[in-house]
Amino acid sequence: MERKIRELLKQRKAILLSHNYQPPEIQDIADICGDSLELSIRAAQTDADIIVFCGVHFMAETASILCPGKTVLLPRQNAGCPMADMITAEALSARKAELPGVPVVTYVNSPASVKALSTICCTSANAVKVAKSLNTREILMTPDRNLASFVESRTGITIHIWPGFCPIHDAIRREDAVYARQKHPRAVLMAHPECRMEVLALADEILSTSGMLRYAKTSRHSEFIVGTEMGLLYTLQKENPDKRFYPISDGMECPDMKKIGLADIVRVLETLEGEVRVPEDIRKPAYEAVKRMIDLA
Repeated sequence: MERKIRELLKQRKAILLSHNYQPPEIQDIADICGDSLELSIRAAQTDADIIVFCGVHFMAETASILCPGKTVLLPRQNAGCPMADMITAEALSARKAELPGVPVVTYVNSPASVKALSTICCTSANAVKVAKSLNTREILMTPDRNLASFVESRTGITIHIWPGFCPIHDAIRREDAVYARQKHPRAVLMAHPECRMEVLALADEILSTSGMLRYAKTSRHSEFIVGTEMGLLYTLQKENPDKRFYPISDGMECPDMKKIGLADIVRVLETLEGEVRVPEDIRKPAYEAVKRMIDLA
């Protein structure tokens, strides 16, 4: 099946992208692995006609925003994101009306229609930098309450917090971090900014998925507790075979990130079904919000 996928990718002049949380067999066959925005940016730089995005719906939308001339295929249309579903354009419009003039910083883990109503987008890696760049005393930050709380703690900016969250990261409690430290006393605790503040307060390093990969590779430490989705442990171990990685708790698995299988990739490459295309009236303002963030880097 892997050989068939490689043949179909060549025939279709397509590129296969895999998020860091995808199953090992998907990561192994992908042309590029990474976080959602990184994948879309790198795909835009290729001459591929088709992007097969192994991730969830908002990621395929972001690829469509950045690559309007390419066909973006999501192998499973029901691969969604609970956090992204916790905000709508209608709800954001109503909240903006209550906070006139307050800039909106939107996490990339959000629908394209929400990005289109935002001042600027951010990732978990650059959220603090993005917030500071606005030179303002208050911000409306959507949709992740935990990331917003983290940014507020690092900037001193008053942040109006949207009540969304990632169910996987939000489920980690302080007790989980304490127990993991007791079980692995020599390990460095890396936590994702989508975790609760009570967990971040105990972390040695607060990092995005790409940040964790870079840190583990260059760190002199040999053991790590990983406070993010289980899929990243495969990549971490693969890139650092001489080091040890432990999940911060059981149950750190996103079911939506595990929906895509090799057969789904074959199917969409054969049929070209599952296209995700953002309408131009939404894509253009969403692109401006994403581009402001990219330009900041």
